[in-house]
Amino acid sequence: MQATLLSILGLALLGTLHAQDSIPVQTDFQQDKLTGRWYSIGLASNSNWFKEKRHLMKMCTTIISTTAEGNLEVTSTYPKGDQCVTRNSLYTKTEQPGRFSYTSPRWGSKHNIHVVDTNYVEYALVATQISKSTGSSTMVLLYSRTKELSPERLEMFIQFSREQGLTDDEILILPQTDKCMADAA
Repeated sequence: MQATLLSILGLALLGTLHAQDSIPVQTDFQQDKLTGRWYSIGLASNSNWFKEKRHLMKMCTTIISTTAEGNLEVTSTYPKGDQCVTRNSLYTKTEQPGRFSYTSPRWGSKHNIHVVDTNYVEYALVATQISKSTGSSTMVLLYSRTKELSPERLEMFIQFSREQGLTDDEILILPQTDKCMADAA
């Protein structure tokens, strides 16, 4: 019985590691080129919070900067009701360029972040595997340097999200807004 339990746990761990390895990372990732202002254009997730809040979500701004240690400081400002909320996150670099880790101080969730694809001047596609005590989820973000992105880039985001196992009702092109955009300087 103990051997069976260990086998099952080993397979579960192997499956988790395989899922993380199956998410690609930008070839020749250049972290300094990722810094600056981005707009969140698309968001896809199979998490419960996304399903509950999806109808309230709008485009937001994200400022990415590099710390002295080579990690990423990620500051997102978004509308919430009639207020602007700013959230700061520190993405810790890993041995693989383009891959970062983050632990939410609020929820205790662990985030395995992959910069999947970017040309640095137009778009960035980022995928995150999130694990917490209640289970795991996947999130895909599409960033743009401007508030609009070509239909081809939007389709690339939708297709990649589907490849990660997300369904069409878990994929959202965020509605544009001017609210809170000036606050995120």
